[in-house]
Amino acid sequence: MNSSAQQIFRGNKQCNAATPQHFCRSSLSQELMRIVSLSGKRHKEKKVRDLNMRTVIGSFITLVISLVVATGTWAQSYQIQPGDALQVEVLEDPTLNRTVLVLPDGSINFPLAGSLRAAGRSTNGLSSSLSSALASNFNSPPTVFISIASLAPALLPGTTGATGPTIDIFLMGEVNVPGKHLATDGTTILQALAQAGGLTNFAARKRIELRRADSKTGVMNKYIYNYNGSGGGIQGNTVLRTGDVVVVPSRRLFE
Repeated sequence: MNSSAQQIFRGNKQCNAATPQHFCRSSLSQELMRIVSLSGKRHKEKKVRDLNMRTVIGSFITLVISLVVATGTWAQSYQIQPGDALQVEVLEDPTLNRTVLVLPDGSINFPLAGSLRAAGRSTNGLSSSLSSALASNFNSPPTVFISIASLAPALLPGTTGATGPTIDIFLMGEVNVPGKHLATDGTTILQALAQAGGLTNFAARKRIELRRADSKTGVMNKYIYNYNGSGGGIQGNTVLRTGDVVVVPSRRLFE
């Protein structure tokens, strides 16, 4: 028996000095065959595990691709509805990137473009219209991407959407979407500021003005609103009337 075989069977009670040499060789052959068989079995099991893992990964990738394709198809065919939030990105001017809300009348307000009809249109169609509306501010029509940020909240069973009267209000100064806005009757000054995209970083938050014409004299009265909620003046739940103007001045140097 060579040194390798003796090493394998060292301590084996079946192979010692008194054991016939041919018996040791037979035992060695059987042991080697068992080791080879066990090694082959483990190799097959590993191949099966690898194959199963590749199958799982492949199925997962296929599922992800299917979901992406389905989502893209849905987004292209989806018709925008009032109450939807849209994510707008202008490639040539990232400062215009923002989320806009589709108003109850189906329109959106966007800086440099004004009011655009959105309800009933696809995101691609609205992107094209917004690009055309912004074109006069660029050397060439900008590249505009619009996606659905969130859908309009679902109504509770037995309720209906806001179909009541609307009012015209005006927001100017340091708001993200200044201009004329159509709001539902009962809209508060805080809600109007939210509808206008919120305040800019340069807004004087403590000196927001509500200007309202006296129905009898026509005199324009001015009321101060503190966005931070402290101090005197009107509160954030002050209900606006048609023709109201909200002015958000720029903050002073150390304000």
